[in-house]
Order: sequence, then C-alpha cells, then structure tokens
Amino acid sequence: MATKDSGRKKSFDYMAPPVPGELPLFDIPLVRATAESLKGFGTLVTDYMAHPVEIVRWPALGWRSIDEGTGDEAGHLEGIFEFWWEGDFLLGENMAVKDRYILGWSELPAKARRDNPEAKRDQLLIWHANYHPDGAQLFYPLDNRPFITALAKTGDDMHPKDWVAFYCDGSFGICIHPGIWHEAITPLSPRSRFYDKQGAVHARVSCNFTEEFGVFLRIPLTPDDIQKQD
Repeated sequence: MATKDSGRKKSFDYMAPPVPGELPLFDIPLVRATAESLKGFGTLVTDYMAHPVEIVRWPALGWRSIDEGTGDEAGHLEGIFEFWWEGDFLLGENMAVKDRYILGWSELPAKARRDNPEAKRDQLLIWHANYHPDGAQLFYPLDNRPFITALAKTGDDMHPKDWVAFYCDGSFGICIHPGIWHEAITPLSPRSRFYDKQGAVHARVSCNFTEEFGVFLRIPLTPDDIQKQD
C-alpha cells in the first residue's frame, strides 16, 4: 500500500492493484441498512463522538492467560477518511493511518479511465477486502450523504457468496465489528468525507478476490437495486 512511511513493507501496493484487466463479475445483494439487517456485522451510529469502538484484547499464545487490564491498551486512532471518484476509479485516503487506496472501478480495469467525464458509476467492482482482528472501525458521514458498504461475517473461510452490501441513507454511520470483512465505503456522490475511528494497532487480514476466486465482486450502487427484506 502506498503510504507516507515508505520504509515499511506492505502486502499490497494499493495504488497499483495487482489485478488482471478482465475477469468474471460476482454479484452481491444490496439491502437497506437497519439495526436488524446489520446484526452480526456492526451497529448503526448516530452520535459518532460517543459511540463505543471495541478494542480486542491481545490473544494468549499458550495456556497462560493475559493479565487482567492488559493487552487492550493501545487505544484508538481517529481522523478523516475521504472517498472520491476520478472517472471510473474510486479512491480513498485514511488520514488516521496515512494510507491511500484504489478501492475499485465502475468498469473492468481494462476499460476504466481516471479521466472519463461520462462515468456511469452504477456499480463498483472491488478486488480486495480486509478485516481487523484487533478492533472495530467506525465510519460516520460528515456531509450526511448516502453511501454503501459491503460486509461479510464468515471469518477466514470467506467466499464471494458470503457478501452483502448495505445501503445507508446518510442520516447515520456504521461501526463495523472486529473480524468483519469490509472494503471501506462507497459514496453515492463524487466526493464524501467520513469521521473514522479504529483500533490503533490496525492489524489487517486481507483477501485479493482476483487471486483467490478469479472474480471481481460487483456492488450495485443504485437504490433501485435494493432487495426487499422480509
């Protein structure tokens, strides 16, 4: 991942994704985010300054337990997480951890152009996702504009069929539980800024869908795609 700390080795260069230009697309469902539909994935956030963001205690490596009051003292990082479209490209910058990302495209990478003035943006094709084992992550839209986030809650044995995309109308944020797969936020406007709060350790477990499954995940980005919830 491209970062200001250029001396640290990263698993991926997120500003130059290691993906082929064309692959099959795997469609994931879009549902409306509610307290009920988000159960197991995370929680709705209305007061982002007061909402708790869980920190997970460091795991014991053997049969001796971690001392009480230790192993969860690193605290939080917080700052602005900005997302914006450049033509067919969706980019993001997490100022709390000083990272920048190409998150996906509205066209297959072979056809995508950063200077496309007529980008449709009715879908997002993502190549990567991660989860944080050390803590939760909170996103709150500072401009109160709608957004979509895609999540999976199956642990390391995750597959494309496990994913669900959640439509949020901009009147609330979300706090993603520790261990929940995600790929940040997809704004439904050209640019959007979020308050971000997460564990300071910021450990990541990643998946490159193109390498593991030979697909791009396709997230629908129009409210008309929202599936009816029973």
